[in-house]
Amino acid sequence: MNDSQIQTPDSPAPLAAPEFIRSRGIRLPNDPRIIDQKRRRALRQGNYERREVEAVKAMVRPDDVVIELGAGMGYMSTFMAKNRKVGEVHAFEANPAMIPYIQSVHAANDVTNVQLHNAILGPRKGTAKFYVRENFLASSLEEDPKGVNSPVTHIEEIEVRNIKATFKDISPSFLVCDIEGAEADVLPNADLSSLRGAVIELHPQWIGQKGVQAVFTALQDAGLTFFPKTSNKKVVTFLKGW
Repeated sequence: MNDSQIQTPDSPAPLAAPEFIRSRGIRLPNDPRIIDQKRRRALRQGNYERREVEAVKAMVRPDDVVIELGAGMGYMSTFMAKNRKVGEVHAFEANPAMIPYIQSVHAANDVTNVQLHNAILGPRKGTAKFYVRENFLASSLEEDPKGVNSPVTHIEEIEVRNIKATFKDISPSFLVCDIEGAEADVLPNADLSSLRGAVIELHPQWIGQKGVQAVFTALQDAGLTFFPKTSNKKVVTFLKGW
């Protein structure tokens, strides 16, 4: 038999990328700009934001009104809406490039009780410069942050809302906070008295001992005490009346 007579099967067509990544019952659009290989693996293995998820699962109740500072890619707000069935989530995200993706996550999971705000909270209302980078996951409020090599593509003006007025208007019963080191500046300016509990991811590598103490003092002044049972390393939880 010569070569022309050899029958070889056609090479199988490459598998199409899945439209969604599934994690803890959540469907996330498979956008490679957001979900790289490392994040995809963590999502599928249930390890993405594991400590924060476990704390939220243990502490957040269905009747809570949650304020989330640092919405990220919409994972936590979707988890609370679907898995904890909270009354309402107000999710704040500074990065304007993330807003369409967060909205797509909410839509993919039929989430209707999350109000998404492209804004940050501060001691007074106004605007702030937000530096959008080529790798927009590295975008931030800092013009030249350490360790970030992605060039700035453009600058956006984002809304700054008065934190005291915002907390008064929403009157949240629960706080979830992951704002990459800004917690030490933001939380001491808030009126946290309406809260019954909080889950906060600390960033001591950036805020140091003084910043960590500022966060604990702000929560303590609002009547919330560190709750060791559901705290895990940098994810710390606070509860009123335990």
